Amino acid sequence: MVIYHRLSDKKALIIGGTGGIGRSIALALAQNRAELFIHGGTSQERMESALMEARSFGVRAQGLLSRIDGTVAPFLAFCPEPDIVVAAHGTFLRKRIVETTAEDWRFMAVVNLAFPGALISAVLPGMIARKYGRILLFGGTDTGVIRGFSTTPAYSAAKTGLAVIARSVAQIAASFGVTCNIICPGLVDTEYANEETKSYNRAKSPSGIPLIPETIAQTALHILDSPSLNGAIIQIDGGVSL
Repeated sequence: MVIYHRLSDKKALIIGGTGGIGRSIALALAQNRAELFIHGGTSQERMESALMEARSFGVRAQGLLSRIDGTVAPFLAFCPEPDIVVAAHGTFLRKRIVETTAEDWRFMAVVNLAFPGALISAVLPGMIARKYGRILLFGGTDTGVIRGFSTTPAYSAAKTGLAVIARSVAQIAASFGVTCNIICPGLVDTEYANEETKSYNRAKSPSGIPLIPETIAQTALHILDSPSLNGAIIQIDGGVSL
């Protein structure tokens, strides 16, 4: 594994860090000696497992269980002045536009767009003042450009909007050593995927082999380490076309 020494001793807030891609990134950061502040949804068991594994690398790691409802104050109290923010959480919704309710639209917009935006607005002044910051957001599959989606319009619209946030941060904060980038992963098999989902992922993956979280995490660390990648939308999808 490549060691990124510039990430050592940095305070990293990982939203959605107890499972899937978020957990893999958290553990990769632990191997690079970052101090971890891991957020999870509701599972105490997942949190304890993630913290135990992170601490096995000899780093400090703390956990926060909290549902995301748009409020950022608990996260700022949990991890004041983070150097690194990874927003790996993203509630998924598969519904055609004619089936999507007003509440669906509101919830998708809050969880997948407004929350990361508000969190960035809160932590960015400190990063600018300290002249260092790394922000990594996660879009959805194929949400790097504006396009239509037949079954995920609310989810995908919110994720597509993250590009405006990333490029806005890069525009105002690049000269202060702050970067903000987006990974748009393809079809990834995680512990959350049921057999139906795994079968779909295999069928749609060009190679027949879905991605795994560790593959995404390797690229994520390179992005977080790099001062030159900024405002970028990076697709890690194996060339999938849905």
